[in-house]
This record gives sequence, C-alpha cells and structure tokens, in this order.
Amino acid sequence: MDLSPVLISVKTASAAIFVTFFLGLAAAKFTAGIKRRGIKMALDGLFTLPLVLPPTVAGFFLLIIFGINGPVGAFFIRFFAVKIVFSWGATVIAAVMLSFPLMYRSARGALEQIDPALEQAARTLGLSEWAIFWKISLPTALPGIVGGAVLAFARGLGEFGATSMIAGNIAGKTRTLPLAIYSETAAGALDMAGKYVLIIVLFSFIVVALMNYFSGWKSR
Repeated sequence: MDLSPVLISVKTASAAIFVTFFLGLAAAKFTAGIKRRGIKMALDGLFTLPLVLPPTVAGFFLLIIFGINGPVGAFFIRFFAVKIVFSWGATVIAAVMLSFPLMYRSARGALEQIDPALEQAARTLGLSEWAIFWKISLPTALPGIVGGAVLAFARGLGEFGATSMIAGNIAGKTRTLPLAIYSETAAGALDMAGKYVLIIVLFSFIVVALMNYFSGWKSR
C-alpha cells in the first residue's frame, strides 16, 4: 500500500491549518469589530464565499491567480523561478482557500458571543485593545476557535475539487487521499480505494470526537 497520499494529505492539512488559523482569527476579529452593518455583511459574504462555491469554481479562480499567466503565478516565476501550479504548495493553497470560511465563521461566532461588559471592564482598568484580546477575548472564545480549527483541518484533509485543478494528481507529489481514492476507483482497484476510504473515515471519526469534546468544554 502506497502511504504517500496519507503523508501528503496530513502534511498539506497541517500546513494549511497553520495559515488558516491565523488568517481566520484575524478576519474574524476584524469583521466582529466593524459597526457599519452594510460593510460587515459585505465582508462576511466575501469571506464565506468559498464555503458555498463549488470546489471546481474555487479551483478555477486559483488557476487564474496562481497559474503561469496569473498575476501571482507569473510574479513567482519571473522573480523566484518557482511555478506554483502542480506543486505541493498548490495543494496547501487549495486547502487554505476551502477551509478558511469554517475557521473564520467559527472564530467570529465565538468572539461575538463574548459578554461586552468583560471587555469594557478591562478598558476601564486601562488595558490596551491588544491586551484585552489576548488576555480576555481569546481565552473566553477559545473552545469555539479550536473547534473551528478542527473543522478547518478536516476540510483541508478532504479537499478534492480545487486541489485537482490547481495541483493536479501527481503520484508522490500532489496526490492526496481524496485524489488517491478517485484514481484507484477509476483504475478498478477497489480494494486499494477501500483502504484509503477507511483511513479518511478514521480521520473523520477523530474529528467528530474532537468536536464533541470541545463542545463539552465550551459548555463547562
């Protein structure tokens, strides 16, 4: 059994959640602090859009941006001689784009449920906004934020459509677990595909268990 799809998937999801966690948290804090409803709704729609778009559409946009003729892709080729598409980095980009909305919405929901009186009391004691966020807001919202991170990790692990478009299906390089399942099924190797399915089902079960744990932590 070729374990490279498992290793690539875990490596991709781990790198993606590292980026997504901080991007989603920053976007959630920024959006939650906006007072004008119209601007807030527009930003919320923009940040949530990858969640409702078909993955192939998201992959198309990524190709336009990071392809060899795209603004970012052409820049990297010209100045760094690095081609982003059909590389392992492309799998991370696809995972980040598709998992970001889950992290963002979970973090925003958790931050917006914080009692404003707690933050206001901290301001009257002279704490800066930065100190309030790290000492009060973040610890209070941590269960919801961590739960969002777990969901985002699982989404990155199971990403298929956008990954196949921007990264391809290169064995040992960009072939993740979902792509391996597709390839083995298309080749008629159902036994091998079934083994990969069992692995990803196990990962999914662990995610559900972690979600239940953090939901209980939040209640406590």
